[in-house]
Parts: sequence; C-alpha cells; structure tokens
Amino acid sequence: MPTALVTGASRGIGRAIIAHLAAQGWDVIAGVRNDRDAAEASALDERITPVLLDVTDPDQVAALPTLLPATLDAVVNNAGIAVAGPVETVSPGDWRKQFEVNVFGQIAVTQAVLPKLRQSRGRVIFVSSLNGQIAMPLLGAYSASKFALEACADALRVEVRPWGIAVVVVEPAQTDTDMWRGADDMVRETEAAMPAHQRDLYARHLAGMKKFVPAARKLAVPTEKVVAVVDRALTANRPRARYAVGVGPKAQLALMTNVPTAVRDRVLATMTRIPRQL
Repeated sequence: MPTALVTGASRGIGRAIIAHLAAQGWDVIAGVRNDRDAAEASALDERITPVLLDVTDPDQVAALPTLLPATLDAVVNNAGIAVAGPVETVSPGDWRKQFEVNVFGQIAVTQAVLPKLRQSRGRVIFVSSLNGQIAMPLLGAYSASKFALEACADALRVEVRPWGIAVVVVEPAQTDTDMWRGADDMVRETEAAMPAHQRDLYARHLAGMKKFVPAARKLAVPTEKVVAVVDRALTANRPRARYAVGVGPKAQLALMTNVPTAVRDRVLATMTRIPRQL
C-alpha cells in the first residue's frame, strides 16, 4: 500500500487527514510535536506511525529520512500557524516565527524527503490557504507566508517534474478546526500584546476584526471537505497545480484575483470592517 508523511498531524486538518488516509489503506507517518500527541495518533488506526517532528527543529528534520520507511509515496505539508495583527504591530520575531513554521519548515521537510519521492515518483502536497492568493488585512504575516509557500511550490513543481514528482497546492478557506474556533481569543491576545499607543491607533480595525471573525466562522467548512480535496490531490492521475476547497472559495478567487486592485481593497476593507478614514 502507498505511504505518506503528514506534518502537523496532532490536530485539526492534519489529524483528519491521517485518519482518512489510514482508513483508505495508506500507511501513514504522522508528524507530531510531543509524546501525548503521538499516543493519540497511534490510537486512531494501526496504520498510523507517529514520529516526533517539529518542522522548525533542524535536528528532527535531519533525522527524518532515517525514521521513514524505504518507500515514501507522498508528503502532505500541513503544519502551520497563524500570526495576527496589523503589519505595523507584528514584531520582527513574530514575523520570523510565522515564516519559520509556514515556509522554512515546509521546505526543510520537503528537501529531506525528496530523495525518497524521486525513487517512487511520488507527490508533494502543500496545504496553503485562500490567503495564499488573497492577502487579508490584519493577517498580513500569515498571508505573506502563504504567498511565499505557493511561490516555492510553483518553482518546485517545474524543477522536479522531470523525475515524475507532482507538486500540488491545496487552498482551504475557513475550516471548522480549533484554530478557527479560537480565533476570538487570538484577536483578544493580539490586542493585549500591542502597546497602548498602537491599540489606540488601530482600535477601529480591531473592533472590526472582532465582528468579522464570528461572521467568517459561520462559513467554516468541515475538515472532511479539506480532506476530500487532499485525497484528490494525492490520487488523481493528473493532479492540478492548485485545488481551492469549496465552491465559495473558488468563486472568491475567480473574482478577487481578477478585479482592479482598488476594487479588491475596498471589498476586503468592507469585509473586515476597516474604516475608510480616521
């Protein structure tokens, strides 16, 4: 049976992916952060083998090839975090943290497993986001990391095609995971971490985000929809370069990436309730 490595497998989309693939007969290597998560992953299905894998830990990434079976058919780069806040207020350290996980960690894991994928003519999946093509205000760092990830995927896709390796980007929008369920807390924590003068500057932006999050959460799709698209990306004979998850996100991408910049900016500001003038 085919074998896949899935990063960020402890919760949310990653946990749903490993459970689904195992049920479909895949042998799954689940990248998790600690022993408790490893035990929970193992309990899901006997086909799941957990490995401790912090994608930002060079030693764990370097050890990865020795922990994997001789044959690897796919890697699903799913690990990711979201750093929120206006671009002006996100610290350089938080910008680096955002990119360490969402970009550099993904590429490091991919580099580590490419020799095995070259042998199997396997597949590389990057779980990106709608924000990999549409940058959201107050999520500039997160959006920037996803734009960067998709650029890497585009370059890699052409580079490894001669070896029969397919590279695919999956773009979910809001998904019913603990990350989105805790988005209210994330906004409050972002606000609390800002110096007082920045809170005053961006008070109306933050108030708008507090209203936007509950409305956006109502549009969240079940993890099963994302999993189904990942499954398609893994098994299609001729996978597309990109798969948006759901009809709504597909329509948003078609519209927002083809309208004039001024129109797109106005729509995004209206959605997130950012004031036109202060």
